[in-house]
Amino acid sequence: MNRALAWLYVVGGGLGLTGAAALTLEKIAVLRDPSYVPTCSLNPVVSCGSVMDSPQAAVFGFPNPLLGIAGFAVVVTTGVAVLAGFEPPRWYRIALNAGTGLAVVFMHWLIAASLYDIHALCPYCLVVWIVTIPLFWYTTLDTWPRLEPVRRFHSTVLTLWYAVIVALVLAEFWDYWVSLV
Repeated sequence: MNRALAWLYVVGGGLGLTGAAALTLEKIAVLRDPSYVPTCSLNPVVSCGSVMDSPQAAVFGFPNPLLGIAGFAVVVTTGVAVLAGFEPPRWYRIALNAGTGLAVVFMHWLIAASLYDIHALCPYCLVVWIVTIPLFWYTTLDTWPRLEPVRRFHSTVLTLWYAVIVALVLAEFWDYWVSLV
């Protein structure tokens, strides 16, 4: 595992951990005071309150951000350990790739839920979306040497991936975005 990937784990995992922790704190505030309006609820579209109140926000019976706290903590710890000289064994890299793979699948399900069921975007969730994709992508490229030919196009894949998500968000909320101008 190279140092650039380790830094991605530290920075990307740290941002994801921060987003998951912030969303958890907002959820706790709502649980303490049901009239509390989360700081991330800015308008009808950018509203983490709407997202937190949805059934999709606690798929496994507890708030989803707790999964993010656990998962991103592992990612950050891995990055720090690699920067300190740890060389993860193959089984660990495969497990990390499986974990980031499950995260990216779950995240895409949540994107679909946000866009088409909940009809709202959570800013903290957006941070998690933004960092989960490269964490998965670069972990995959690092874990599977047979993907070496694809590595030349690594940034193109990420750009297209983000472009599709941005296009879906723009399309779903187009009427709202247009009403702002």
